[in-house]
Amino acid sequence: MSPSGIRVVLLGLGTVGGGVASALTERASTYERRVGAPLTLVKALVRDVTKERAVELPKGIITADPDEALSADCDIVIEAMGGENPAFEYIERSLKAKRYVVTASKEVMAKHGPHLLSEASAAGVDILYEASVGGGIPIISPLKRDLSANDITSVRAIINGTTNYILTRMSREGASFEDALGQAQALGYAEPDPTADIEAHDAVFKLAILASLAFHTMVGPDDIYREGITRLTPRDFRYASELGYAIKLLAIARREETGVAARVNPVFIPTYELLARVDGVLNAVQVEGDLTGRVLFQGAGAGSLPTTSAVMADVLDAARSIVLGGRPSPWRYTADMPIVPMADLVSRYYIRIEVADKPGVLAGIARALGDHNVSIASVIQKETDDAAQTAELVVMTHPAKESAIQDSLAQIIGLPDVVQVGNMLRVEG
Repeated sequence: MSPSGIRVVLLGLGTVGGGVASALTERASTYERRVGAPLTLVKALVRDVTKERAVELPKGIITADPDEALSADCDIVIEAMGGENPAFEYIERSLKAKRYVVTASKEVMAKHGPHLLSEASAAGVDILYEASVGGGIPIISPLKRDLSANDITSVRAIINGTTNYILTRMSREGASFEDALGQAQALGYAEPDPTADIEAHDAVFKLAILASLAFHTMVGPDDIYREGITRLTPRDFRYASELGYAIKLLAIARREETGVAARVNPVFIPTYELLARVDGVLNAVQVEGDLTGRVLFQGAGAGSLPTTSAVMADVLDAARSIVLGGRPSPWRYTADMPIVPMADLVSRYYIRIEVADKPGVLAGIARALGDHNVSIASVIQKETDDAAQTAELVVMTHPAKESAIQDSLAQIIGLPDVVQVGNMLRVEG
């Protein structure tokens, strides 16, 4: 720390970076009182220095030269660029230079978290990443500190506001997926290319971070089963409601006897569960520990102000460590737990099947399920198409292994009187 206080370099002045820059300048006196030293923004890295911005900074602070920003004399580097590269390179370089790093990048931490935490420990500094999951919801810090005395058994989360908004519109209004996505894009909740959200890549990155913290092990994005929301139709929501369920895209990680099971996929969840009632763009993370039982964290999962709140909380933590001269203790992974294959999942299942409307069809489906030890809990004939002479069956199963369900579906699809398997969803809870 220089005699003038804590010096800060900011990488990125977009939605998040602009909010952080505003907070550093407009709340300077408040932060100084809370930390015990002033925080001064000395450099801000951007792509285009001529672009107009909502926040005005003193001349000489903004630069488009990464070397100029990263070589500046500073104590804390805030990464708010987004994406994996060059953010990862800049973070690694900053840690090697013995600077504290605060990042909002879920992709960097999901893919490179263990390496960066090791680099921070070797350099005697820390990397903090509260804003990487859940926006303004405090969840990283509670997992690292407040819940650390627990053996966490499960994490279940709604951690993508875009998909939660789309599913809410489909549930409440009976909208098609395409129409609900269009609404989300018109309101700015979804990007012009929504792939990262609707195909669940974003949620996978976030779950990798949460699962690694919860179970003190290394869970990477490639370890997590992923399924998006594009196959959902209004009738799935209608049938779910009739059966007492909501449909949510859940990120789920559980400690099993044989390791960690982690997946992101749309599920049926009973309407009485708290997560079933998290609607719109809200996020929620439910953690279950052996000492605390279930605890739920809910709030805004994105946006400039909530994310700024999370970033600045980490900045103030880092600043206090610097002022007090204490050596930080970056998070350590203390277990090496195997990943449980998705094929080993045991769940109940909802299966929607379009079939020829004639006798004997159900017997063939029941036989296919029975051949793989899948027991039927209920079958309901929902809709018929007189012109096409087809009917739609909704099958709910008793608990069964994922591998058995997949084998059953492959056999069912091959039946002569089955037109198509419209959808299959796992039942949570």
